[in-house]
Amino acid sequence: MYHNLNKLTNRKINQMKKAFLLSAILFLYILSGFACTTAVVSGKYTKNGRPLLWKNRDTYSLKNKIEVFEDGKYSYTGLVNSKDTLGKSIWIGFNEKGFAIMNSASYNLNTNDTIKQSGGEGRLMKRALQTCASIDDFEKLLNNLDKPTRLEANFGVIDANGGAAYFEVGNYIVQKFDANDPGIAPYGYIVRSNYSFSGKMGIGGGYIRYETAVNVFDDAIELNDMSAKTIIQKASRNLTHSLTGTDLNSYSNIKSGTTTYVCFEDLIPRNITSSAVVVEGVKAGEDPAYTTMWAAVGWPLASVTVPVWLSKKCELPGLLRYDNKLKDSRMCALALETKKRCFPYKWGTSSKHYMDVNALLNADNTGVLQIIQPFEDSIFEQAESMLNKWRSTKINYSEMKEFYDRIDSKISEFYKDKIGIRL
Repeated sequence: MYHNLNKLTNRKINQMKKAFLLSAILFLYILSGFACTTAVVSGKYTKNGRPLLWKNRDTYSLKNKIEVFEDGKYSYTGLVNSKDTLGKSIWIGFNEKGFAIMNSASYNLNTNDTIKQSGGEGRLMKRALQTCASIDDFEKLLNNLDKPTRLEANFGVIDANGGAAYFEVGNYIVQKFDANDPGIAPYGYIVRSNYSFSGKMGIGGGYIRYETAVNVFDDAIELNDMSAKTIIQKASRNLTHSLTGTDLNSYSNIKSGTTTYVCFEDLIPRNITSSAVVVEGVKAGEDPAYTTMWAAVGWPLASVTVPVWLSKKCELPGLLRYDNKLKDSRMCALALETKKRCFPYKWGTSSKHYMDVNALLNADNTGVLQIIQPFEDSIFEQAESMLNKWRSTKINYSEMKEFYDRIDSKISEFYKDKIGIRL
């Protein structure tokens, strides 16, 4: 009897240890942004000759906003957790010099040490935006960090000189991968998910998402269609699984109102995807003021992409800024409210893995994604037309404000009239 009791006690202790370990891992994931699918693209291979920086952000901090900062050497804007009222961490952003940065958490760089991680990737990116005008500046910043860095991440960067690169950063390693080097990136792009090529392969995460993204990018390069719009609509919202070959688009022939549950795991968009953002840089010699951040704030399958420019003369769209009443940005809140329609199953802890794909797309073209994308197309078209005009003359800030005000109003009306959501 004593022996059995001892076995039970030991089992309980082991269970408690495992629970504690899982909690600690979860806490670190939350600190570091959890998981993401990301890419940098050289302007040599994009449709308009400008570099691109992409981040599909996966995190349990689902409430996001866009904020402008004037607290450094350079002014900058970026994606921030809505609860981060002091703006201590930036998760993707760009500054007035055209330098832009994002990250994905990596889990295979510090495998042989027990040094506690800082979860400071967001704070480092804020510091970089405050002080760096170029990729070279960022490399110097990394090389001057105290060792161990207490970091484990892939940092993607572009600048106004045509630069596009990743830095894989561990406690004692800083490894650069240049997207302009054909020996490293033969098609001008580099994808990173949640492992690093400098680390031990086979551990970490995101291998399936990585392959899916590579497939999308290869197609875009082949079709000369590499653009911010392509990345948002074909990568951030991709519904294929590169390992199993499953394609959720195949369910689009089922009549609306026919609840159809699918396992929603290991796709690029996930239940915990909080936003999708692409920073479109400038060509070498262009004014960095033309740098554009295309932001789908909130769950990207239910959010509308809005362009953002950095200017002291014009406030950001109201939909993207923090709303005191909602404790979130209005755009994010609208997307999260819409997302609920896609995840009606609530039984058990695994419920988050099961989506009603019929709410997303169906034979009647009334699915959330089917409604959003054509509306979003018009925003891309208007913004790109306006940008092209500015590039041949100069930025018209009155026109920018009118555009922001118009899309603020139109997006709110769209969710009210087409989706039936009003906040």
